[in-house]
Amino acid sequence: MSELQTSARPRRPRPAVVTLTEAAAARVRELCEAHGHAALRVGVKNGGCAGQEYTFAFAEEIQPFDEVVTDKGATVVVDPKAILFLIGAEIDFETTKLASKFVFRNPNETDACGCGESVTIVPAKAAD
Repeated sequence: MSELQTSARPRRPRPAVVTLTEAAAARVRELCEAHGHAALRVGVKNGGCAGQEYTFAFAEEIQPFDEVVTDKGATVVVDPKAILFLIGAEIDFETTKLASKFVFRNPNETDACGCGESVTIVPAKAAD
């Protein structure tokens, strides 16, 4: 049996799991600077009437399997359990007369509740 050889050839860069709009990047930078953190952690958890909710927290440290995305000068850390649910998503930040919030435009969402607090997300499928 032969040993597996590693190649010195560099890997091609992978596309980012998520992208940020200018408004979202500005808000992430603003929050991180105001609270002394380098990044904002994004994830998905079970909850809400549609089944899942997006989560945000300050990233205290980078874990081994975290996906680090730097876009437009802002850094977002994607929880490894959420990567398949967030592939291809765009994060925006919107301000209306009644609220200011991060908004996801996620191609993996299949449904959302009426109040807008939770969603149904299916994991991304492998490209054929």
